[in-house]
Parts: sequence; structure tokens; C-alpha cells
Amino acid sequence: QLVESGGGLVQPGGSLRLSCAVTGFTLDQRAIGWYRQAPGKEREGVSCVSGTGGWIIYADSVDGRFTLSRDKDNQLVYLQMDNLKPEDTGTYYCALTDPCAKKGGTIPQLYAMGDWGKGTPVTVSS
Repeated sequence: QLVESGGGLVQPGGSLRLSCAVTGFTLDQRAIGWYRQAPGKEREGVSCVSGTGGWIIYADSVDGRFTLSRDKDNQLVYLQMDNLKPEDTGTYYCALTDPCAKKGGTIPQLYAMGDWGKGTPVTVSS
């Protein structure tokens, strides 16, 4: 099971850190990805990390602004989001991901596996 938290309202240029709490398997067994869905748009992947932690991929739209990290001891996957823009607004989800790969500048939604959780909403607005 994966449970997201940490969303909120932030001004443009601000920062948020999202958390994904993982239970039922260890982080080194599976790749995990972060996805988002903006109002009226399809869900898209923004970042993912391999099970080994050996590679992390970012969508072109967030590269240089978002940072994915893991706390293996506490079974947490974080998404640090800096220099947020209004277009980053949406509901953010974490999910098992296979493969952890980029296609066309993003991580396709179809790479996500399993059921979607409730997500955590992020609103970037002044």
C-alpha cells in the first residue's frame, strides 16, 4: 500500500515536500513513481526511482526543480518540489512503476501499476 501526504497551498516560487509511505514490500524490491493530475488533464508521471535506487528520472517539466529521495529505514519516498509554478497544480500520487523510464519527455501513466490512492492535492497560486 502507498499513501501520499504533504500537499497544500503554496505561492509561486515556493516549496513543498510530498511523502509516500510504503507498506507491504521493501523499497529495494520495486520502482516507485510520482504522478500528478491537473484539473481537466490526463495523469502524467513526474519522477520515478528504481528499486535499487541506482537511477532517478524526472519529467522534462520538473527537471531541475523537483528532487526525489528515499528513506529506506522508514519506507518513505519523498518528492521535494522547489520553485513551484501554477502549472504544477494538481493531485499528486505515488505508485509502483514498471519500467522507471521516460518517454516523450514524461513518465507515461501506463507505467504505473496497481490501484491509485487518494493522492495529495497541491495548489500553486498567489
